[in-house]
Amino acid sequence: MSQTLTHGGPLLRASADTSADARPYWNPYLVGFLLGLVLLLTYLLTGRGLGATAGFASLVTWAAGLASPEHVTANIVHMRYWNEGVPLLSWTLFLLVGAGLGAFVSGWQGRRLSFAVERGPEVSANTRLALAFVGGFIAAFGAKIAKGCTSGQALTGGSILNVGSLVFMLAVFASAYALAYFVRKEWL
Repeated sequence: MSQTLTHGGPLLRASADTSADARPYWNPYLVGFLLGLVLLLTYLLTGRGLGATAGFASLVTWAAGLASPEHVTANIVHMRYWNEGVPLLSWTLFLLVGAGLGAFVSGWQGRRLSFAVERGPEVSANTRLALAFVGGFIAAFGAKIAKGCTSGQALTGGSILNVGSLVFMLAVFASAYALAYFVRKEWL
């Protein structure tokens, strides 16, 4: 059921279904199993797990190195990515591009492809976008100081029973439940 909101812009929708003929979502258990197979295949082919942070880090380090190579070579964290060379050779960058293309194809195939700002009826599109930006910045900052993103921590670390990753996931769920009450107006 799609409810187009008239206030705030023509492309705002109250739900994820953007057309009456949208196809049903895939079974989440099947998708989880398939994601597990992708993770296993990644281990077999690359010797490491999934994670998106390295793709962004290699691209940003390369760009920063063009402007200030001395800054990059003075930082041990950036040196790891600098030594990989041109970021187009980093398989994790292809992982990011593939994830974006996969999301596009999935939306197109499921007949849910549209420009929309998902939000609750009591929140403006600008507020929702500002909150998404702030949340994304906090998540990116957390990924940087944790030396890994949620996919790296949860999927890869969790699959090998890394204690830090398991504690991370418990903290994510506990924080989400603790904050859900305060942000409920975003969706209700």
